[in-house]
Amino acid sequence: MVQYQNTSLDLSFAALSDATRRGIIDRLGRSEASITSLADHFQMTLTGMKKHVSVLERAGLVVTQKLGRVRTCRLGTRDLKEEAALIEAYRRLFEARFEALDDIISEMQQEENDGSAG
Repeated sequence: MVQYQNTSLDLSFAALSDATRRGIIDRLGRSEASITSLADHFQMTLTGMKKHVSVLERAGLVVTQKLGRVRTCRLGTRDLKEEAALIEAYRRLFEARFEALDDIISEMQQEENDGSAG
């Protein structure tokens, strides 16, 4: 069996599948923040926040830098063009399928109307 593999897509979608990690991305989109301030903001332990940041970092969505005892997080420079293209391809596919379904329903309704008129 052939299996499609794209590690960067897998890492991105896995990282973004969690609401807390999406919230971290949103928060870092406004300004960089320390792991401590992120943990406080999301009301979680430092260990839990470090795990979330680690997942985002592996996906290239967040970059951390340690200065003294403080680890600061900021958005990574990686764009999401490949992910956006995949989502757009699926959007077009589903749109085409829904249009085809609309056509089938319209035909069935027309047949039903023609049958009841005669």
